[in-house]
Amino acid sequence: MDEDRHNMKMAKKKVARDKIMATKTEKKGLLIVHTGKGKGKSSSAFGMIFRCIAHKMPCAVVQFIKGGMDTGERNLITENFDDLCQFYTMGEGFTWETQDKSRDIEMAQAAWAKAKELILDERNAMVLLDEINIALRYDYVDVEEVVAWLAENKPPMTHVVMTGRNAKEPLIEAADLVTEMELIKHPFRSGIKAQQGVEF
Repeated sequence: MDEDRHNMKMAKKKVARDKIMATKTEKKGLLIVHTGKGKGKSSSAFGMIFRCIAHKMPCAVVQFIKGGMDTGERNLITENFDDLCQFYTMGEGFTWETQDKSRDIEMAQAAWAKAKELILDERNAMVLLDEINIALRYDYVDVEEVVAWLAENKPPMTHVVMTGRNAKEPLIEAADLVTEMELIKHPFRSGIKAQQGVEF
């Protein structure tokens, strides 16, 4: 009896779901923001990049702030999929590592210039701007300029993914999809350092 009730409930749910899905017919290039203090912002963004690669959709990555650190995602893409995904590491390290604000600003501006070039190339189905929110937070790149440029210039079918803590309000307002990663527990607090395969 319980199984019959469950099946009837699921059948009703499917009818309701199908009705909702029938109204979702539009497609567009999305502006996606991953922010928050929790882990997973870049990780999930790279998951989308790998989906694009799997579907043979050209894409690109611009890493703001992050320096020449050896990462699994960069190695995998540059060594195996450079025909489908362009990868640019434009920073020289996090601001507390470089301790050279004028150089950080110069590098962030160069990364934003490269990002614009890649977004304008309509062959790219998705462009990931990894850790751009840090550059925006410190005003190394002006958030209002970024939002205005994207509104005027982003090709209609290009997805742009922007990651990093402390996403500014104008960016959140402009985005189609915003996810805030919440930190509940992190091994760093227990003295565990960043590890291969988890963080990089």
